[in-house]
Amino acid sequence: MHVSSRFTTRSALVNVMTAAIEKAARGLVRDFGEVEQLQVSRKGLGDFVSSADHRAEDILISELRKARPKFGFITEESGEISGEDETQTWIIDPLDGTSNFLHGIPHFAITVALKMNDEIIAGATYDPIKDEMFWAEKGRGTFLNQRRIRVSARRQFDEALVGIGAPYGHHGDPELFKERLTKVLPHVAGVRRMGVASLDLAYIACGRFDVFFEEPMHIWDYAAGILMVQEAGGIVTDINGKLKTFETNSVVAGNTDMHGALMKKLNA
Repeated sequence: MHVSSRFTTRSALVNVMTAAIEKAARGLVRDFGEVEQLQVSRKGLGDFVSSADHRAEDILISELRKARPKFGFITEESGEISGEDETQTWIIDPLDGTSNFLHGIPHFAITVALKMNDEIIAGATYDPIKDEMFWAEKGRGTFLNQRRIRVSARRQFDEALVGIGAPYGHHGDPELFKERLTKVLPHVAGVRRMGVASLDLAYIACGRFDVFFEEPMHIWDYAAGILMVQEAGGIVTDINGKLKTFETNSVVAGNTDMHGALMKKLNA
């Protein structure tokens, strides 16, 4: 993992985000320990919502609203909530990796981003089981807890560890995904499908993964992560190589060389 020894002080904005996330995370960790007792409803195949989701979202909205009362929200569970200040919008996913959570797999996250007009200016993604807080602010870099992080320095595609998101249920195009994966698999060191896109992007930012791709995605899963990758020295485009992630809801992210190599394979 590429980590510098330089420490930094979080800004007031990042403190607001991380404090809200840490408060919501306490309930998630408690619920994770009692996963068998959770009241679960089905939204669709492989797409669950639990009482833990809703409790975490309620806490996030309450804490963020207390600190910045005029900002609006885009949320996974409650949809869009307009604010008095239409230029500032929180984008939140209270539990990314719900299926992992409900199956007792200790890999899930809370992720929050702040969008000003059409630009993400801050983001944080927290893995409460590993106590890893990834955060970034535009122009200030990306950090894991208090240490600055960078994308990987690997340049050879055959050494790449690739993070992916895969279609499930009625989400995505399985045939198109298989075609893309077939183009990539023979040429890389390995592929990982972890089931938590926000952490996949954080792992790109700290060099654990070299490159990542997924389509389609939801804005709350990638909003914080794309800023983290960019501020960590990486590049993010959509699956067509364009800077239109918010229009296409597709993401390809990595260091410059790995991103370019992946795009060549996908378009071969």
